Amino acid sequence: MMSSGAGSVPRLVIAAPASGSGKTTVATGLMAAFASRGLAVSPHKVGPDYIDPGYHSLASGRVGRNLDSYMCGPELIAPLFAHGARGCDLAVVEGVMGLFDGASGEGELASTAHVAKLLRAPVVLVVDASSQSRSVAALVHGFASWDPGVRIGGVILNKVASDRHEALLREAMDQSGVPVLGALRRAEEVGTPSRHLGLVPVAERRAEAVAAVAAMGARVRAGCDLEALFALARGAGSLGGAAWDAGEALAFSPPPPLPVPSPGAAPPDPPVALRARPRTPDGLNRPVVAVAGGSAFTFSYAEQAELLAAAGAEVVRFDPLRDEQLPDGTRGLVLGGGFPEVFGPELSANEPLRKAVAALAESGAPIAAECAGLLYLCRELDGLPMCGVIDAGARMDARLTLGYRDAVAVSDSSLAEAGTRMRGHEFHRTVVEPGAGTAAAWGLRTPVRRVEGFVQRGVHASYLHTHWAGSPGVARRFVERCAGS
Repeated sequence: MMSSGAGSVPRLVIAAPASGSGKTTVATGLMAAFASRGLAVSPHKVGPDYIDPGYHSLASGRVGRNLDSYMCGPELIAPLFAHGARGCDLAVVEGVMGLFDGASGEGELASTAHVAKLLRAPVVLVVDASSQSRSVAALVHGFASWDPGVRIGGVILNKVASDRHEALLREAMDQSGVPVLGALRRAEEVGTPSRHLGLVPVAERRAEAVAAVAAMGARVRAGCDLEALFALARGAGSLGGAAWDAGEALAFSPPPPLPVPSPGAAPPDPPVALRARPRTPDGLNRPVVAVAGGSAFTFSYAEQAELLAAAGAEVVRFDPLRDEQLPDGTRGLVLGGGFPEVFGPELSANEPLRKAVAALAESGAPIAAECAGLLYLCRELDGLPMCGVIDAGARMDARLTLGYRDAVAVSDSSLAEAGTRMRGHEFHRTVVEPGAGTAAAWGLRTPVRRVEGFVQRGVHASYLHTHWAGSPGVARRFVERCAGS
């Protein structure tokens, strides 16, 4: 499922002992600093986070991509990395949580350390030094010696209070054997606002985000040894192998077998992909798949659109906050994640689009909705009318639902056959009541086994975020259903 030539792109993994240490500031600042020197910088994020890659993209001018070994499998991390980093001079990979924190109960799986080993990449540890001096050396020593397979190539000291504080930290670090590659002072101007699910996405604060990213780049240029960091990146081990390719991933993902007819029964219908269909002038059948974007729908993985296009779709973006109609010729709809709860009044006020989405669902066209998309399809959200495709109400909730999920498809749908197993991630502070339809979307293995989501006609709506690179057959099935609708 890979094309030729992954190469050996210089790369760094930016990690920390714990969340809140400043990984995003440092990683984004490094991307901006190196890009300002004329380097083509490839941005990556460990784990399922959708928001940080938006800032990475702003800093580097390239699409931010996720590396999630839980949802995609460890075997795809290096190929997906090579796909995103193709043709670049440097790749910067921002970690998730603390360096060794991964999927609950799964050992190192999905941790930053795990991904660093899969990429054979040196790690730069960002340490919040605001409340310590000599102890920083003991902390770094512990992280550097914990797993011999993880190479900590240097440290960036963050939130340093003064020149005197920096001198004490550097003196202590001299005894650790791990070089200090930068020291950053506290600075409010690079702060990025947060709310109930993390940082506010770039799409909601473009001008402010541009200024914040510029400030991050300036701080890193002033406080870090870019030459030493680039030299460390060039020392990364060769990955070998080949880069992931959407078309080849689909080719290596066989379609489900035809059902075996009972004796004397009529032969089964062929899959939609094999039925005669009208062709476009270029000889290809390219159904239009509309993909929601804009400020309310900011969560999607880049590989999803690439897989849809490779499966034969014409992918067209639209903004549910502004566009009153779906793109011309829409045969399928993808409503990804985001913050409809923040933009509820605007989404509700766009009645023409809500009616268009409801009409598309009524026609039986395939609709794939994840989290924000699920809320948008509900009857109402916090009392505001939504599309009314699903007879359920949604509301904000104080409780955060968060974590990886093992899932099995409960019902046949436009995405998967019943029994199909996938891995995904939940991340929301909303509740949908009821939580599942008569035909549920997924059965989840969590601390409490449950079913959730809705399958009705062509609609598949669920809280579960999935990464289609881990199950490329989903894209092919969806596009086939769009072409046959």
